[in-house]
Formats: sequence, C-alpha cells, structure tokens
Amino acid sequence: MEVDPNRRLSAIGQALAILGDRWVLLILQRALVREVRTFAGWRDTLPISESVLASRLKDLVGAGMLTPVPHRDGRTRHEYRLTARGSGVWPLIVAIHSWEREWAGRDCPTLIHESCGGEAGPYLACGTCGTPMSARDTETVRGPHATFAGIGLPRRRRRTARPDDDLDALGYRPDSMEILGDRWSTMVLAAALLGTRRFVAFQAELGVAPSVLTDRLRRFVERGVLRQAAGDYRLTEKGLAFFEVCAVLVHWAQEEFTAPPGSGLVITHRPCGAALTPVLACAVCDRPLHRRDVRFPPPPLGTAAGSAGSPAVLVSSGRTRAFPSPCGSRRAHDP
Repeated sequence: MEVDPNRRLSAIGQALAILGDRWVLLILQRALVREVRTFAGWRDTLPISESVLASRLKDLVGAGMLTPVPHRDGRTRHEYRLTARGSGVWPLIVAIHSWEREWAGRDCPTLIHESCGGEAGPYLACGTCGTPMSARDTETVRGPHATFAGIGLPRRRRRTARPDDDLDALGYRPDSMEILGDRWSTMVLAAALLGTRRFVAFQAELGVAPSVLTDRLRRFVERGVLRQAAGDYRLTEKGLAFFEVCAVLVHWAQEEFTAPPGSGLVITHRPCGAALTPVLACAVCDRPLHRRDVRFPPPPLGTAAGSAGSPAVLVSSGRTRAFPSPCGSRRAHDP
C-alpha cells in the first residue's frame, strides 16, 4: 500500500492507496471509535487473520497513519497509536457510518453528541457559512492535470466484501465497500458525481475496459446507487448522498498529501461562493461534531451484543427518529 512516487498520484489517489481497503477502514474505525491499540485488540474484534492484520498494520505505519510504541505492560510488543494524520480520518468514518445508517439499512449504533446530549444524526454543513448542504449545492472544478489516471491504482488485494450477515454492529455493509473497496467502483462514482452519464463517456474518462465498466455500472444499479434511463446512468438519492463521504475524503486527502500542481479539485459551495470546507454537524444542536464529543451509548438491558467479539456497548438502541438527510430534507429513519 506504499505509494509509488513515480506514479505521481493526485492527493486523492494517494488517499485511496491507503484507505481503499475494507480491512484498513475497519482497523482505523476500531482505533478511532473503540480506541483499540494492540494487535490482540484488533484480532479479537475483527474476523481477520493474523497475517492480514500484521500486513495492514505495517502498511498503516508506513503511511504515517499509526505509530508503534512499546507497550507499558512489558508483555505486549507494541501498541499502535493514531498519528495526527490517522486521527484526521475520524470525519470520514462518521460520514460512512451516517450514510450506511440512512441508506444501507444498518441496524448500527446511534451517535450521541455529549455537548447537547442528543442523537447526533450527522449532516454535512459548509464550514464557511454553516448551512446544511448536499451535492446539488456545489460546483466542482478540476485542475488542468486532474485526471482519473492520477486517482487510479493497481489493485493489490482481492476484494474483501462479505455477506451482510457476516458483519458485526460496526462492520461495513457491502454497499459501502462496493464503492470504497474497489478502485474502479470509486472512480465510476467520482465520474458520476462530476456529471458523467453515458457509457461511452465513462469509458473515455476512466480508460476502463468495457467488461469492467459494464460490471461496475450493473452493481451500482442493483444496489440503488445509479439508475438507468434512456441510455444514461444517473445518480439516485442514495448515490447523491454519498457525496458527504466523498467531500470529507477529498478535503482530508488534499490537506494531508502533496500532489503534482494542477491535480486537485476545488469544490465550491454555491450559496456562499466559498471553497468547501466540509463540517459534520449535529442534527439536534447544529454545532460541529468533534471526536471527543461523540460516543456510542450502551444498549438497553437485555439487548444482544451482535456477533462474537463485539462489545455490547456498540449495539444500536433501535429507536426510530427523523433527522436531516445529506440532501437537506427530513426523512423517516429506521435504524
């Protein structure tokens, strides 16, 4: 997963070289949400082999996301602490969680905002004017050298998506991994968000083999991310809502990585005219969410803890409520 400097990848390409893998996202998620720091901690809470876990931890250390330090108990070889770069992924983890809860039928934990005591129900807001926003409120301009060749990476691992019933309360659904866990899928969605609609246009933009493109478009249609109409592939509300995840990812990538000049994206919030600084805000108090102010509540007494190795504290309360969707409307929400 180390980025080859000869590839001259864009910042987004460098970010996906690190994060475009299910196990990496789950390792970081456990570190950020459960504060897991040891090899045994990840091994015992994820259905992952020791060899794969060791490989991913090595990759994350090499990418500057984790740093190993001697463990204070004298028996454990190391613990792995999040660096500033690794901690910066927290908004992405929350954005994925929010999208899955809203659109992928997740019975997942409810986020509690400690500052107001309410269910956070994160929504995307503009960091300049503070108003809720969606993909429809933005305009994206690519730099003169911002091509999809600067994003794409050779896939170095087999796809790691698993069946729905093989996941615990925090495990990612195949819907998310269909987008983030495969480089061509990520690029197809990015092209769709930039306005690409026709098969030949996707092929010209991405330089992808027709058979691969056909497969990815079919999967997105089956999962309700795209719909096909009159020869076009258009984003559904579910697909448009993934803009929240993409906006957070792009912002983190372009803050963290040095890239060739002209290879970046500028996303503008049209209502205020400012370059987008995405903020995840609380649906109850409308204040920005920060990692130390958000927690997962314990479940009601008698609630099952989900799969083996999943602490009961991470099980959803199962309540039904409404809060702003990423597109700004209020939508009935059934966790």
